[in-house]
Amino acid sequence: MTAAAPTIGIIGLGTMGLGIAQVYAAAGFPVIATDAHAPARETARARMADALNARITAGKLSEAARDATLSHLTIAETLAEFTPCDLVIEAIVERLDAKKSLFRSLETILSPASILATNTSSIPVREIAAGLAHPDRVLALHFFNPPTAMKLVELAPHATTATKHINIARQITEKAGKTVIECPDRPGFIVNRCARPFYGEALALLSEGRSASDIDAAMLAAGYRLGPLSLIDLIGADINLAATRGLQAAMANHPRYHVFPALEAQVAAGHLGRKSGQGFLHPTTPGPAPADAAQIALRIEATLINEAHWLLSEGGTTAAGIDTAMKLGLNFPRGPFEALALHGRPAVLTTLSALQAAAPQAMKDRYTPAPGLA
Repeated sequence: MTAAAPTIGIIGLGTMGLGIAQVYAAAGFPVIATDAHAPARETARARMADALNARITAGKLSEAARDATLSHLTIAETLAEFTPCDLVIEAIVERLDAKKSLFRSLETILSPASILATNTSSIPVREIAAGLAHPDRVLALHFFNPPTAMKLVELAPHATTATKHINIARQITEKAGKTVIECPDRPGFIVNRCARPFYGEALALLSEGRSASDIDAAMLAAGYRLGPLSLIDLIGADINLAATRGLQAAMANHPRYHVFPALEAQVAAGHLGRKSGQGFLHPTTPGPAPADAAQIALRIEATLINEAHWLLSEGGTTAAGIDTAMKLGLNFPRGPFEALALHGRPAVLTTLSALQAAAPQAMKDRYTPAPGLA
């Protein structure tokens, strides 16, 4: 890394890539950015200016800060202009072949000391690094949308990523104002993996005849800003279904990642949530909490706690890291290990045992307690 402020490269200038570029530019880092699509390059500076101007209008940014941020941004026409970069982050299409091809091209341009980071949310980092001349400098920096507002960045090295590169990527990204949580190169990293029971157990309750209003109202009463079904409505049922299917496939179809028919039916009907005008609850909001709200919340949190323990048992992260990631990535009021402290281990294990006893045979392993919890 150079003695001056590290130069950051961003490849991909869609909403995510441009937002990541703004994060580093606003922190004073020189940013070189490009996109294979010419219109994305040509409009990038104006789109960033629009985003910054909206913050000025809201009273959250000065004109001087906007101008400073824009002054740190260079739009490149070709990859050859990325030679000065110390850290390059790709935010291109989620295809392994595209990411590998890009990194192979960058290896002929960058110094061997430069770091190659992927913003992938679904492709194993080790597969992206495989076959490169310097796989030890490849890691994931997974930002959350919108990256300018979301504090969390998941840092996922693969088995042979060099410690020095992990440390540099962390230091640079922390200087850009982010909370960086290291996690294993496992499907879904922390947040997308550990969030599955939040949605999945709500869909299980729905399939058992509970109303969407009761389920979400129970979680609101437990301190959550949004219930799981309202969160699906916000994200989009199609997006949630794709993420669940992806994790189910990556985790050998384990019943903890079961794709519930209610979610598939919602997508088939075009009831995607806010973007389609109708969802599980949208355009309505949850009604009053049901009498058994505490039991509903315990059931959902017990499965969250269990999934977090399964991830922890696989190594590469910590209980505190998982809690922080879940709170920052999903605005949860508490992380799974904090929820365990709240409810107590006996209550959680009793809940899982009852769910397992009641589940159909094919679904019983969904509730098997993880190592470290049982």
